[in-house]
Amino acid sequence: MLRRLLPAVVALIGAAIVSACAPQTVYVPQPVAVAPPPIGQACDSRFQVVNQSSRTVLTLQYSHSSLANWGVDQLGQNVLPPGRVWNARASNAGNYDFRITWAGGGAAELRQVNICLASQIIVTNRGLIAR
Repeated sequence: MLRRLLPAVVALIGAAIVSACAPQTVYVPQPVAVAPPPIGQACDSRFQVVNQSSRTVLTLQYSHSSLANWGVDQLGQNVLPPGRVWNARASNAGNYDFRITWAGGGAAELRQVNICLASQIIVTNRGLIAR
């Protein structure tokens, strides 16, 4: 009986070895479309206020454009002399409005600045510029 089973066992082992060496079908998953992350997650809301004017900035106020008021003076007891930079971070993504006042009088405003795209608010003698 062993002599009759031996050829069948050898054939079965040989078939297993051959099938292991044969090309295998590989499943390749198809790419899945993924929605881009919400703007708020990808937004870097850090920015700088750069005083390139010839006058000292006394106050700096900014708020989300959806709000009706300017909020508090962000400089507090400090001022921003010519040539100086002030670093800040907006609390949310979206459009912001900016307002400064100069020593000796005068003010400048800049509205609807997308804080996710602008990294600098530049104070010039003519007003504010977003870059």
